[in-house]
Amino acid sequence: MRFNNMVDVVGCHAEGEIGNVVVGGIGDVPGETMLDKRNYLQDHRDDLRQRLLHEPRGNVVRSTNVVLPSNNPAAAMGYVIMESTEYPVMSGSNTICVATVLLETGMVPMTEPVTSLTLESPAGLIDLECTCHDGKVTSVRFVNQPAFVYHLEAPIEVPGYGTITVDVAWGGMAYVLVDAASVGFALEPSEARDLCIAGQVIKTAAAEQLSAVHPENPEFPGITQTEFTTPLQRVDGVLTARNAVIVSPGRIDRSACGTGTSARLAAIHARGQIEPGEHFIHRSILDTHFDGVVESVTTVGGVPAIVPSIAGQAWITDFSKVGVDPSDPFPTGFTLSDTWLGPQANSATS
Repeated sequence: MRFNNMVDVVGCHAEGEIGNVVVGGIGDVPGETMLDKRNYLQDHRDDLRQRLLHEPRGNVVRSTNVVLPSNNPAAAMGYVIMESTEYPVMSGSNTICVATVLLETGMVPMTEPVTSLTLESPAGLIDLECTCHDGKVTSVRFVNQPAFVYHLEAPIEVPGYGTITVDVAWGGMAYVLVDAASVGFALEPSEARDLCIAGQVIKTAAAEQLSAVHPENPEFPGITQTEFTTPLQRVDGVLTARNAVIVSPGRIDRSACGTGTSARLAAIHARGQIEPGEHFIHRSILDTHFDGVVESVTTVGGVPAIVPSIAGQAWITDFSKVGVDPSDPFPTGFTLSDTWLGPQANSATS
């Protein structure tokens, strides 16, 4: 076999959202922190992301996480998140996938009924409590980095929609949150393609018209995601709602989105609609869900913020080795506009 650049990948999804985990074959990545390592991979090894996520080895509806040793003594391991068009500093569904793979493959020891551990993400240290039974991780609750609001009820002009009112909040990524009904959506699976197209247009307009500079880490990206929402309801006394997050270059997060749920929690807390300790069940377009809690309140660079925790479950799907035949004309893959709606569609590299 003539393969080179071969890496070991564990397939995994969290509540429907694919977050595969690279567990071997990368070698050392320079950098003191996971943010440093994320920046190195982004600037010098983006061929790895392209190879794993672009066709023919990957596809648009997945992310991949690279597991790396952490230099922080508090962390059992670190990870860098790679998505279709960016390297987010934090992702909830990917964090749940990483924790599940580490524990179920034995890379980190599992203790039943609960394994407590800390992982280092590019956003910082993430504390987790993993409920385990008979060798299976049945739930992962992680305490996210603080979430906060940039804008509440801000008007923006959107081509095809006129003036709409949105919130902008940080939950590990910067989201523009828009009421789905206000732009004609009910968040049904049949609307998926139209939601993606609208979400990309709204995201672009919001990013151009509204500032979203992280108060402590200005190198973190501004608005990169649209989150469509439904109104809050109380079902048997529990606060709940639906959402659909549009991930660039234009596809729906299959889960309820951990960082999107964190951003939503920040917005509804800022409105006085949820109290610390109260549970919020956030449902996806597939009707899977994450359970969010406002653990405490804090500030980030002087900005009022919350500390959210999010719980969900992941499942391992497969084990594979991914490499490149030296004669393959697409070592870093290709994208086509039938599924890749972003500016890189119709690209091919060799």
